[in-house]
Amino acid sequence: MNVELFIDSRSTLGEGPCYNQMKDEFYWVDILEKKIGIYSFKTKQISYITLNSYVGTVAPREKGGLIAALQDGLYFIDEYTKEVHQITDPEPEQHSNRFNDGKCDPEGRFWAGTMDGEEKKTTGSLYCLDTDLNVERKIDNVGISNGLAWYNDWMYFIDTPTMKVLRYDYDSSTSKISNPKTAVEFPQGVGFPDGMTVDEDGMLWIAHFAGFGVSRWNPYTKEQLEFIEVPAPNATSCTFGGKDHADLFITTARKGMSKEELDKYPNSGGVFKVNTGVKGVLNHAFKG
Repeated sequence: MNVELFIDSRSTLGEGPCYNQMKDEFYWVDILEKKIGIYSFKTKQISYITLNSYVGTVAPREKGGLIAALQDGLYFIDEYTKEVHQITDPEPEQHSNRFNDGKCDPEGRFWAGTMDGEEKKTTGSLYCLDTDLNVERKIDNVGISNGLAWYNDWMYFIDTPTMKVLRYDYDSSTSKISNPKTAVEFPQGVGFPDGMTVDEDGMLWIAHFAGFGVSRWNPYTKEQLEFIEVPAPNATSCTFGGKDHADLFITTARKGMSKEELDKYPNSGGVFKVNTGVKGVLNHAFKG
């Protein structure tokens, strides 16, 4: 598979890739630079929304605009005026945490997780914002809340320091999750599991932070099927998009890299693209 540089964004901590099929746009965030990037496939233009706090993830809203997880809660954002409106802050007393990864489930709820800003404590949680704007904590004692994916009656979730992907039984009518089991476990020496997506066959695609790429896994057999090498050490997340839904977009980060490493991998922090030949499950919009 031929990986190409799609956007030379040079993000400090690129994350949260999301393809909006309703508008034929691609979103990503630079968490530490407090920016949302928007690429229009129609105009081939890039625009940015700069915020006043860290932004962990973003998703389209069915009614228009965006929903995002910022440092201190969940927000609606007007894509054109760039105005922000806080929906809720589920952790008003937890000032050392920030929101990290998240996305919408097939029913249009918004899931997003928190993490300790210094990456030392398990003070993070995973939350679900329902379409009626009520928020519920689903998982606690999380180190670094990361990849999410839904397939059939399952939800997959990554807490990066555990080196595992857990599979939960998922009730789509109530959003209840239960009965966690290990679906994938990363071996030592391949980096850390970060963001994640799923294809139409139910296979998981997982970004390797400090691992130079993205792997495809069969969660039923726990076998790694493929590995796509990326010319950047820190792959952070991935999502499918494009007209045939077979393009995999991969975000990366420059955070923590030395000058020598940046000289060797100058496209670090960029968004990469590869046609996998496999159709992916598309991102969902928030229905609230």
